[in-house]
Amino acid sequence: MTGRRLVRAIVAQTGVELRLTLRRGESLLITLIVPVLLLVFFSSLGVLQAPGSTGPPVQYLLPGMIALAVISTGMVSVGIATAYERYYGVLKLLGGSPLPRAGLIAAKVLAVLALEAVQIVVLLAVAAAGYHWRPEGNLGAAVVIIVLGTATFTGLGLAMAGGLRAEMTLAGANGLYLVFLLLGDVVLPLSHLPAPLRVVARVLPATPFTDALRSSLTGAPISLDGASLIELAAWAVALVGLAALTFRWE
Repeated sequence: MTGRRLVRAIVAQTGVELRLTLRRGESLLITLIVPVLLLVFFSSLGVLQAPGSTGPPVQYLLPGMIALAVISTGMVSVGIATAYERYYGVLKLLGGSPLPRAGLIAAKVLAVLALEAVQIVVLLAVAAAGYHWRPEGNLGAAVVIIVLGTATFTGLGLAMAGGLRAEMTLAGANGLYLVFLLLGDVVLPLSHLPAPLRVVARVLPATPFTDALRSSLTGAPISLDGASLIELAAWAVALVGLAALTFRWE
């Protein structure tokens, strides 16, 4: 397949991936609606505050909800959908098409990025209109962090889909979603957790992702060689590599 035909095939498959996602109501619920509802709920209560911060709760919560949106799209939606595509033989049919494996993975990643763009715009609009949030910090660093987070959790979702049965992927993705929500510094600051849970939370990939994103969006000092960013990059390389090793057409 020539380069031009490959690009056209990837673009066409990206469109298919987006249409299929939009038809799955449960996927839209967990990827788009839940992060917005959590942002509105906790921002309106005003009971959560970042340690040492005097700003409104939305400053702490918004980066966590963006992180949650990336996790839900990359890991839950893509992981479960891919697992069931294999179960029903859809991937086997695609394996017989001219589209190579790398092209299919690229299409899935592009579809994830497109959905994340919509999620982030909606979350930013709600935060700005409802809670007077204004952008600050290093937005360029935030984009880099979101791309790394997308690679990390899409890799995790595809790795589960490649190594587990569809039912196990469904249970595992939803279970990890709850773990990351509660222990990934998404809603609850790590300082609010008991010491044993803080130890667990610090080894999860959601924690460096959320911490780095929060630093970039709140104006806290952050550099591309920061500890959270290095840890997130390591997770991205490891999980994308694992997904490549475990991916199979049937």
